[in-house]
Amino acid sequence: MKILLIHGHPFDHTLWDPQAAVLREAGHEVIAPDLRGYGISSADTSEITYLSDFAGDLVALLGADRAVVGGVSMGGQIAMEFYRRYPDRVAGLILSDTSPVGETEDGRKYRNDLADRLLAEGMAGYADEVLDKMITPAHVKELPEVAAHVRRMMLATSPRGAAAALRGRAERPDYQEDLARVRVPTLILVGAEDAYTPIVDAELIRDLVPGSELVIVEDAGHLPGLERPAEVNAALLTFLSSHFPAEA
Repeated sequence: MKILLIHGHPFDHTLWDPQAAVLREAGHEVIAPDLRGYGISSADTSEITYLSDFAGDLVALLGADRAVVGGVSMGGQIAMEFYRRYPDRVAGLILSDTSPVGETEDGRKYRNDLADRLLAEGMAGYADEVLDKMITPAHVKELPEVAAHVRRMMLATSPRGAAAALRGRAERPDYQEDLARVRVPTLILVGAEDAYTPIVDAELIRDLVPGSELVIVEDAGHLPGLERPAEVNAALLTFLSSHFPAEA
């Protein structure tokens, strides 16, 4: 089974490295690209990149195949947009630390203001401010290699690409009705200490998607795949072996 893994903002494909390695070892074909404007992506970035633009890029990358589509945070919202537009291309969903709720007026202002700030100042100040929200404050100290990885991804992100994505997310729709129509196996993951998309957001997705499975990752913040990779990997392997066993 092909598995398409979508990173969040302001990161790159290496966000999924611990999971991609284990899933490949288990026999799955993993596609974990850099989104346009992030990582080493060479795609042109306009002043605004909508979630639908990312979804269009990814369906073109996938080709004619179906895939289990997974995403973290913004990546989860892109996965929801992908399902909304291309449901026949989605064999299953993995939604980690994300929210299906449409943007609010306050949220729209915050994202647009942040986009302006990143263009004016670059990524460093923002990265310093949010590091202990991306992972737990304890993990900033206890897991220095993880903290360095998270900070390195943020600093390597193009301010122009990040700003364009922020403006696009400021216009994001509400995905709750779309999730209620999902009829593919769905795994929901959330860090128990996630400051951005807390457990209540994950429970909302669980309640919307018929038959979905929710795994709460203890002692993790917004990025449990890096903070608690063994637990996340085990959850993914259990989910995939139940619904999409790898071919021998």
